[in-house]
Amino acid sequence: MKVLVANLGSTSFKYRLFDLSNETQLARGGIDRIGQPGAESSCSVQIGDYKAEVKQVVPNHAAAVGICLQQLTDPQNGCLKSVDEVGGIGFKAVFAGDLSGVRIVNEALLQKMESLSDIAPAHNPPYVRAMRQLQQAFPGIPLVAALETGFHETIPFEHRAYAVPYEWFTDFEIRRWGFHGASHRFIAGRIAQLTGRTDLKVISCHLGGSASICAIRNGESIATSMGMSPQGGLPNNNRVGDFDAYAIPVIMKRTGLTFEQVLTEMSSKGGLLGISGLSGDCRDLEEASAKGHDRAEKALKLFEASIRSYVGSYMALLGGADVLVFTGGIGENSERIRTNVSRNMEWAGVKLCATKNAGVKGEACISADDSRVQIWTVPTNEELVVARQTAAAIR
Repeated sequence: MKVLVANLGSTSFKYRLFDLSNETQLARGGIDRIGQPGAESSCSVQIGDYKAEVKQVVPNHAAAVGICLQQLTDPQNGCLKSVDEVGGIGFKAVFAGDLSGVRIVNEALLQKMESLSDIAPAHNPPYVRAMRQLQQAFPGIPLVAALETGFHETIPFEHRAYAVPYEWFTDFEIRRWGFHGASHRFIAGRIAQLTGRTDLKVISCHLGGSASICAIRNGESIATSMGMSPQGGLPNNNRVGDFDAYAIPVIMKRTGLTFEQVLTEMSSKGGLLGISGLSGDCRDLEEASAKGHDRAEKALKLFEASIRSYVGSYMALLGGADVLVFTGGIGENSERIRTNVSRNMEWAGVKLCATKNAGVKGEACISADDSRVQIWTVPTNEELVVARQTAAAIR
């Protein structure tokens, strides 16, 4: 089966095409500035060694998928003979509350996602809109939503619940749902392959513009840093992360901002951007810090301390760890972040090899030879996980 995996933004569409018979990636591409009045989109595609990019106006996500399918079925450079070869479209969807897991897209799911748009305002609205458009434009292609919360369904009550009235948990779905499920699921499976063991205690650090930590035992999630929404947990590039809700009325009184305006500031002007006043990108912050930018250094230290806090608590929860994994754009590429997160952790069996850590690229073990805990960098592959889940749901 061939599966198209879609990663959507409000004005963007990124995709990968997989052949699940041998789990190979056949093509990848992306389209930006979708639905922007008068703006031409950049429509790029890569199929093997063939690369192409065209500029044209793209009115909506259905049109974006149509362009994608035209590229993939191009008689000269495409990798499909016809659209009929696409067995399904999988979406790395974010949040649908108790409609979690992997689901064929239907009206009940779409309505649930719409009702929860306040929890994931940057994700749910564009996904719902695009799914509706695609249902109408391509009724013969099954659509599958692989919810990011699905991997965390194994987390026990004591690590999912907030200390709120119990009815909030049962009746209103107020709980730590957790996100980045596809990435943490991939890490769990890949580390089992690399080590030849399935009985591992793994701490997965997905560090990127959006970041989360997951405690994994025997391939299952038992705790994760993100909470009811993607807002919780670690500070992100421009989101505050964990925050005391009682600070919100204080900000409202002192600034005159409305509740909605405060939430917007917390989700767009907080995080590493808010602390540094410069950027939410760790590359920019590391460069600025090296030149003496005080607030950039403060932002990096806060981020590192937050990661260490979760790593330490998850070691206590797991009863130690077998493997510590760094993934995501920051986890894979920031020598500094990996160094400072692992610093002075010998007491817990974590000992980084500075030589291996310097300039590491791709998949590699970077722990010292005498480290009790293996430390790895592993590029994640969320799209492959979604492709597998999509094929299984359709079958």
